[in-house]
Amino acid sequence: MYKRHLLVATAMTVMAFSGEVRAAETFKIGSSVGLTGYAAVIDRAWRDGLAVAADALNEKGGILGKKIEIITEDNKSQPQDAVVGYRKMISSDQVNLFDSGCVSAGNFAAAAFVMQAKLPMYLCSILPQRDNEQEWAFSFLAPPKFEIEARYRYIEEKTSIRKVGILYDPTPYALMMKGLGEQLAKDFGLEVVAQETYKPDDADMTVQLGRINAAGGGAVVKIGQGGSTVTAAKNIKQLGLDKMLLLSSNDDGSIFQQAGQVLGDRFFFVAPPVQLPKQLKPGPAKDAVDAFLKYWKPKYPDRDPANSARAWDSMMVLAKAAEIAKSTDGKALRDATQKVPSYVGAYATFNFSEKQHVGITENPFLIGKFANGELVVAE
Repeated sequence: MYKRHLLVATAMTVMAFSGEVRAAETFKIGSSVGLTGYAAVIDRAWRDGLAVAADALNEKGGILGKKIEIITEDNKSQPQDAVVGYRKMISSDQVNLFDSGCVSAGNFAAAAFVMQAKLPMYLCSILPQRDNEQEWAFSFLAPPKFEIEARYRYIEEKTSIRKVGILYDPTPYALMMKGLGEQLAKDFGLEVVAQETYKPDDADMTVQLGRINAAGGGAVVKIGQGGSTVTAAKNIKQLGLDKMLLLSSNDDGSIFQQAGQVLGDRFFFVAPPVQLPKQLKPGPAKDAVDAFLKYWKPKYPDRDPANSARAWDSMMVLAKAAEIAKSTDGKALRDATQKVPSYVGAYATFNFSEKQHVGITENPFLIGKFANGELVVAE
C-alpha cells in the first residue's frame, strides 16, 4: 500500500512539474474583446488578427522561444463584464500581457488592477485616462483627431458644404471625438450647427437627423461604429434628404458596403490604406500589407482586413519588444515597447517612446466610398 501511494504521489509530482514546464514554455496573451454587443464586428476582427499573427510568429519560434497562446474573454461590449474577464485572465490564466479590443470603457475599468499586476496593456482603444495607468498602456488606435481631420478636409476641399452636424454615441471614444469635432471645425472653415446623440442599438435616428437638417447641416459627421451607420444611412434616405452626405468613422468594410448600397455616392468613410489595397504603391507599407495578407487572405478571403491588420501590427511590435527586452517579464516588456524603433505596419506606421504611448503619430487615413461593388478611394 505504501509503495502504491508513493507511486501515485510521484506521478502527481511529475504531472505537476510537466504542467509547470509547459506553462513556462508558453507566452500567454490575454484579450478582452466584445464578441457580442455593439463592438462585435470590430472586436471579432481584432481577435482573429491576433490569431493569425500568433500563427505567423509561432512558425518562427514564438516569443523568445515560447509558443504564443491567445486567451480571449468576451466582455459583451460592457465594462462590468470586461472587469470580470480581466480579473480571470490575471488570476486564473496568469497571462503575460494584454492585447485587448476596442471597448474603451471596459479597458478603462480594468486599467487600475492591470497596472497593479505590472502587466502591459496593448489596446485597440484609446488610452486609460489616468497618467499612472497610461504608463502601462499602449494604444494602436489612430488619434481621434485624425479621423475628424480627414473628413473635414474632404468636406472643405471637395464639396461646397460649410455647415455640418455631428451624430455620436455615448462611448468614451465618441465623446472625445465629438469634442474634437467642435474644436477643429473652424480650422477647415466649417460650422457645427447641431450635435445629436444616439444609442448604439437604436433602430431609428430620424429625429436626430431631422434636427441636423433643420439646422442647415449639409453633411453628417457620424462618430461611432457598427450597424448604427447603416441605420443612419437608411434614415437619411427615408427622410428624403437627397443632398445630405454621411461621413462615417473608421469601421469594418461590411458596414461601409451596406451603407454605400443605401446612399450611393453620398456615403463616405475613413479608411487606412490596407482597407483600400489597390491604391498602394511599392514600398515598405505595401510590403507590410502583403506580409499580413499572406496569412489573412487564405483564412478569411471575404472579410475586411482593416482592424485585423491593427491587431497584427500590435503583435509584431510585441515581438520586437521581446527581442529588445530579452525577457517576458511585464515591466521589461513595457520598457522595451517604448524602445521599439519606428515600425511600418500593415495598418499604419507606429512610433512608441517613453513619452509617446499612442503609436500612430502620422495621419494614415484616406476617404473612401463604395462604387461598382467595391471600396475605393473617393476622388
